[in-house]
Amino acid sequence: MDEEFRQRLEQLENRVALLERNQDLIAAGQRRSSLRSLWRRPPMWTFEQYPPRLLNLTAFLPAPAIHSGAPRIAMVTPSYNHAQYLGATIDSIVSQNYPDLYYHVQDGASIDGTLDLLKSRGDSLSWSSVPDKGQSSAINLGFAGVESEIMAYLNSDDILLPGTLAYVANYFIAHPHVDVVYGHRIFIDREGLEVGRAVLPPHDGKALRYADYIPQETMFWRKRVWDSIGPIDESLHYAMDWDFILRAQAAGFKFARLPRFLACFRIHDAQKTASTYAVGVREMGILRRRGLGFDPTQMQIRRAIAPYLAKQLAYHYAYKLGMLRY
Repeated sequence: MDEEFRQRLEQLENRVALLERNQDLIAAGQRRSSLRSLWRRPPMWTFEQYPPRLLNLTAFLPAPAIHSGAPRIAMVTPSYNHAQYLGATIDSIVSQNYPDLYYHVQDGASIDGTLDLLKSRGDSLSWSSVPDKGQSSAINLGFAGVESEIMAYLNSDDILLPGTLAYVANYFIAHPHVDVVYGHRIFIDREGLEVGRAVLPPHDGKALRYADYIPQETMFWRKRVWDSIGPIDESLHYAMDWDFILRAQAAGFKFARLPRFLACFRIHDAQKTASTYAVGVREMGILRRRGLGFDPTQMQIRRAIAPYLAKQLAYHYAYKLGMLRY
């Protein structure tokens, strides 16, 4: 009886959390035309910025030439019942034609046609489909025993933009002191249509302690980071990428925001669940307490990241007006 009561209480808490979230989204939408709305919901966290339009891949910077002796890149895609999106994810990586790429899909025993999709791709990638303990577990399983110089993971509903692997590899070659990189992102809907863009200012380590603004799908790191701070924390299911980032920053590794659109983040209904949102709130609270030594209020968080948000707004409108080109 106690266990049943506890489960029902947790379900109720999750529903309340989602209701609060929806109320915030409705309120933000009503104020979208005001400057206050921009401040509360900056462009980098506003996914649907304009009506869906075709994603014109030819409009981006061409893929750079790949240097001789290109570093080995290892990429992992954690997957579970995402067959409708996984094909596009795989294509976006394999089509880069990077000469020294290890690409692995770690599937959690999907039952939606994912296995047939993976089998159809032949030897263009490696894959495994076994039960796991969630996304964090799948990422660690995918990287187990892999040797490479650069690492990254791309979720099974996101896509890389053309030329990303070559650009990232060349940057790491030219900047041996940089350990972690990320770039600008594009928001796409479930059909793959573009609905928004996020142009980010240079890296800000102070703001990062209060809020995770790094687009995970654009992030790459040197293997020495992984070897030093350890793998993804499998006790986390929502904020595991922010945890990895914070541990890397605390260990003194150097970050850089690259001046290029690197990947697309897909928005779809399956992401909008009460349980995921409630878990995220709890995990982000844990990471803030661990890193800051106290529980910041929402006002303290906003004040701490205000300088970064102001810069992001400036970059957003400079790009929109054609003053910045990527």
